[in-house]
Amino acid sequence: MKRILVTPRSLSAGTHSGLTRLEDLGFTLVRPTPGAMPSEADLLAAIPDCCGWIAGVEPVSSHVISAATSLQVISRNGSGVDNLPMDALNERGISVKRALAANANGVAELALAMMLSGFRHIPLNSDGILAGDWPRHMGREISGSTIGVVGLGAIGRLVVEKFLALRANVIGFDPFATPKEFSGSTAFSQSDTLDSLVAQCDGITLHVPSADAPLLDRKTFDLAKSGSVIVNTARAGLIDPAAMLNALQTGKISTYCTDVFDTEPPELTPLLKHERCIRTSHIGGLTHDSVDRITRATVDNLLDGLQVSCA
Repeated sequence: MKRILVTPRSLSAGTHSGLTRLEDLGFTLVRPTPGAMPSEADLLAAIPDCCGWIAGVEPVSSHVISAATSLQVISRNGSGVDNLPMDALNERGISVKRALAANANGVAELALAMMLSGFRHIPLNSDGILAGDWPRHMGREISGSTIGVVGLGAIGRLVVEKFLALRANVIGFDPFATPKEFSGSTAFSQSDTLDSLVAQCDGITLHVPSADAPLLDRKTFDLAKSGSVIVNTARAGLIDPAAMLNALQTGKISTYCTDVFDTEPPELTPLLKHERCIRTSHIGGLTHDSVDRITRATVDNLLDGLQVSCA
């Protein structure tokens, strides 16, 4: 059957010209939970007769893949596949396509906005006025500061570019990448180790995939400059939450900014409730521009995987 499952929250509640293109080609779009993340039960009910799937960040179990009797291709509206059971998909011969870098600029701009908010204590000052006070927290400027960028892929390189444009000194760390575009900049350098980067930077922003263990833990925070700002638009598991909370409580870290969580919506832990934790609801790629780019890329990938022949 020519049925396509659509589960990203940014697409399932409305329409987009990219999705209209699928309908024009005769496909029926299946949206089990418009505007919300589907549960395993929702996916199990919707997937059996779908030949294609435009997937978001919702967790997908091997049970769902076992029920996907007609599925040929999953097209992720993003680059990560942490939420997919790749072994089960490979065993079934179901291809996985990724929309690489389509939302990179949106995420990079959010990382910049978060760092600026942390440097200037924007939420603290705003909340203080709302409470009837007149707080005037002393901030710092990006210009002349040293910013660490962990991960120099598509997003990380855009982040470096934006901070250099604001006249920051930028230190990158990525064992697998050496961006040639910054080779002529005296304000950009690469560190051989994460520890060395952490020890030198006023602000650190993470742009790497998930890891087996947190990248930033109590030992790492002990090396950090006092009053540093940490930005995480990558994966929640990159941060040890207990260590981060302790670093905020002691003032070792000035502000923690996060757009990513273990579950969505998250449990409001002591870390997330802390007054110097800036929280956004996974909106890195949620811009009109990013959604447009990523939807077109995702639909192109889906049709390529199906070879427009879903019987």
